[in-house]
Amino acid sequence: MQSVKEVVLRKYKQQDCEEMAQLFYDTVHTVNAKDYEKKQLDVWATGTVDLEGWNESFLAHDTVVAMDNDRIVGFGDMDETGYLDRLYVHKDYQGKKIATAICDMLEKPVFRKIMTHASITAKPFFEKRGYKTVQEQQVERHGIYLTNYVMEKQQKV
Repeated sequence: MQSVKEVVLRKYKQQDCEEMAQLFYDTVHTVNAKDYEKKQLDVWATGTVDLEGWNESFLAHDTVVAMDNDRIVGFGDMDETGYLDRLYVHKDYQGKKIATAICDMLEKPVFRKIMTHASITAKPFFEKRGYKTVQEQQVERHGIYLTNYVMEKQQKV
């Protein structure tokens, strides 16, 4: 495992999309496996992503990529409304403050309420950042239900 000091944050580039999709799949199926059943993981991260749609979304959002040399080890994106859409860190880089650094960068320019839909796994991370649970919800995907939490954080102006 590499030290977080070697990780560099930068803006998203179109050529990152495929590697980010793979990181998303791998992270969901390893890190989130302690809180969700395999059938839930399989509908959450199917292994097939609309790369064109994801690329358009990443380009439209403020998207931060964490790099360790030439390897993407994390990413996050926020839209113009303050919705933190995706936040994923490679399984070998968990607990190294990468998600914190990504969130710090994404939240910094936002002078309003920030919202996210946090997994069971991510909920404690967001609570430590000052997010409050608005509601627990059951999200249905292909007949399978996954629990997540609508969470908000009020930014100080």
